[in-house]
Amino acid sequence: MKNIKSLSTLLFLLLILVMPANGQTGTTAPPSVTISGIDKARLNRYDDFLKKEINERRIPGAVSYIMRRGEIVHEAAYGYSNLADRAPIQQDQLFHIMSMTKPIVTAAFMMLYEEGYFLLTDPVSKYLSQFKDLRVAKDLDQGTNGETEPANSEITITQLLTHTAGFSHGLGRTKLDNEIAKALYSEPHKDIESRVNAMIKLPLIGHPGDQWNYSASPDVLALLIEHFSGMTTAEFLKERIFDPLEMKDTGYNISKENKGRWMPVHNLDKQGNLVNSKTQLPTEGNTIYGGTHGLFSSASDYMKFCQMLLNKGQYKGKHLLSPKTVDIMTMNQVGDLYEAPGQGFGLGFGVTTDLAASKTLGSVGQYYWSGAYCTYFFIDPKEELIVILMSQLQPYSNYYGDKMRQMVYQSLITKY
Repeated sequence: MKNIKSLSTLLFLLLILVMPANGQTGTTAPPSVTISGIDKARLNRYDDFLKKEINERRIPGAVSYIMRRGEIVHEAAYGYSNLADRAPIQQDQLFHIMSMTKPIVTAAFMMLYEEGYFLLTDPVSKYLSQFKDLRVAKDLDQGTNGETEPANSEITITQLLTHTAGFSHGLGRTKLDNEIAKALYSEPHKDIESRVNAMIKLPLIGHPGDQWNYSASPDVLALLIEHFSGMTTAEFLKERIFDPLEMKDTGYNISKENKGRWMPVHNLDKQGNLVNSKTQLPTEGNTIYGGTHGLFSSASDYMKFCQMLLNKGQYKGKHLLSPKTVDIMTMNQVGDLYEAPGQGFGLGFGVTTDLAASKTLGSVGQYYWSGAYCTYFFIDPKEELIVILMSQLQPYSNYYGDKMRQMVYQSLITKY
């Protein structure tokens, strides 16, 4: 009897010790699941954010991929690919990646650099004679009717790669920008040479090397790829990048059998409703194989390209680029000409140079870019991290790129 009383007392004491402070019994919440140093419960905040944006009809849908330390830790498809028929978005959806074409074409161009076709300091006119004797506009608001002056130096290949050549993308609000946009994107062109020649007939917006200005310079890189290789840029990309990286869904046109996987672009109408855009770029018959935009791809295909870069040019034992070449591509090459706080620009990529100035989560050395229809990616070598988010929405905003960084980095609970 005495033993029974002692046992009862012991059990009572144990019950007090494990009872919650509020006096209610219950079970302890299970610990969060961690994969490659990412807390899945914290990453759910990213899912919840994107689902909320879709439910409130700010974006139609999105596809996300996250890789850390060589492991896919997150892949998700949210919302719709087409609001007109409410077709669910798929993980293998095909997107206009727009300016995310630029890093791919830059990587291809640097392959030719490795083969000795040119030096980064060479003048472009050494290979394309039409680049001699270019002129610079004195007043951008006067457009082509205004005065010009001779460029104070020739454009170099490095200046093409860094957007410091004095070209424009036609995205500014000046009269000259409007004329550039019309000449590049409204006038008919049969190939990339035609579009480049139209661009250089117009005056530069500034002297070579004097400024960083987002531009159509990568189109000149595409033309140089054709000049050096004797192939179209489309052929070169397929043979040297897409086939080795097994990027089967990436190219300048979408095949008829894959047309159903294409996501049309959406925008906001005058009433603020999210609708399919009335204007869609063609998905087939494209013959301008440019460097500024033009490629279609999937998030999983683009992940393979990013893996190759994070692995210093290597993918599954194949060396597409040298580690030294990737290093020079992903370091700041423009001093303080790039005006975004804490950011610089390499050869084809934006680069984070100062975290305190950037006011974002991340790492110094992170490199990245985005596309006009709200596609985004970044690569963080220190964290061995790749993040891709793709939608199809205009007008462009970097809001979702900023939120992507914020919500992904906060989920990291172990350092590199």
